Amino acid sequence: RDTRKERVWRFACVFCSCVCSREAMQRVGVRAKAARRLFGSSSVRRAKLGLEGLASKVDLGSSRVLIRLDLNVPLSKEDGVTITDDTRLRAVVPTMKFLKEAGASVVVATHIGRPKGEGPEPKYSVAPIVSAFSELLDTEVIKAEDSVGDEVRKTCDGMPKGGVVLLENVRFHKGETKNKPEYAEALAKDTGATCYVNDAFGTAHRAHASTEGVVKHVPGPAAAGFLMEKELKYIKGAIDDPVRPLTAILGGAKVSTKIPVIEAMLDKCDSVLVGGGMIFTFYKAQGIPVGASLVEDDLVDTAKALLDKAAAKGVALLLPTDVVVASEFKPDAAHQTVPVTAIPDGWLGLDVGPNTVEAFGDAIKSAKTVVWNGPMGVFEMD
Repeated sequence: RDTRKERVWRFACVFCSCVCSREAMQRVGVRAKAARRLFGSSSVRRAKLGLEGLASKVDLGSSRVLIRLDLNVPLSKEDGVTITDDTRLRAVVPTMKFLKEAGASVVVATHIGRPKGEGPEPKYSVAPIVSAFSELLDTEVIKAEDSVGDEVRKTCDGMPKGGVVLLENVRFHKGETKNKPEYAEALAKDTGATCYVNDAFGTAHRAHASTEGVVKHVPGPAAAGFLMEKELKYIKGAIDDPVRPLTAILGGAKVSTKIPVIEAMLDKCDSVLVGGGMIFTFYKAQGIPVGASLVEDDLVDTAKALLDKAAAKGVALLLPTDVVVASEFKPDAAHQTVPVTAIPDGWLGLDVGPNTVEAFGDAIKSAKTVVWNGPMGVFEMD
């Protein structure tokens, strides 16, 4: 609350398909196809439970819970092991403590960074988070050397009652992001999971083995953790009953992953600010040359239709007026800021420019509720 202006801001980051019930998806406005796909395959389809509901259905004191968390914390560029921001660790503490106090043995699945999925990569190991996580939980966290296999089975079977085992980065296996049934089955069986909890809000929308496939092989119920429930509560307030004007900030690389979000926001918002790599598909739909920037050619007509829909509804759909472009996708590449109508041939757009930052800032200042999904430009290079 800004007491000088009596303005209340409410923020919801990632607000569309990362949900754990059909009703929530409908409230947020996800269109039918995406909603059916997510809900039909989602782990929570079987349960729609919170932690209290899970505790009412099973004896957690005799259960081994496989929990998917998002512990993808930033690490120091200098040494590669020092955690520079432990927000994601702290965010899941309430869920972990609830399970601990109920006497559950917990096996944690998570990822760090974007490994290739071809085996262990030391720089993406979960090892750096063991000590900090142990301290926050006031429990010794035992690190497994892998996420599946005989050694994982031994480690999980050997943990004390109420203990915590942290699996190695699940994305070391290609079967994780490809949602391979054999990896999902091994993840369930080798950890000995009897029930499942998902508290990885930031990755819950992805149909990966540890978020979707594994639940088909866990015998007990699946539930959402406290972080998931909290985010959904924020979403409901921001989208269902906003203090207007309501502004959405939408970013990300591809239009294909954002179509349901954009459509929903055009039905609900007073203004929509679009950034990220998907802006170049919108520019191409307007006949603007985009150099070597990312474009989804098969969705140019869709982008044009979204622009037309916004105009018909009287919703201000704002695209950047200037962009930061680079000669290649490298940290040390030559770069410059240009109007969107002057992107050089062969150069690619990677971020919004300063004029856009100012214009978007003005639009945000006039809003009383802001929802934000996705980055405005490139923020990491592996």
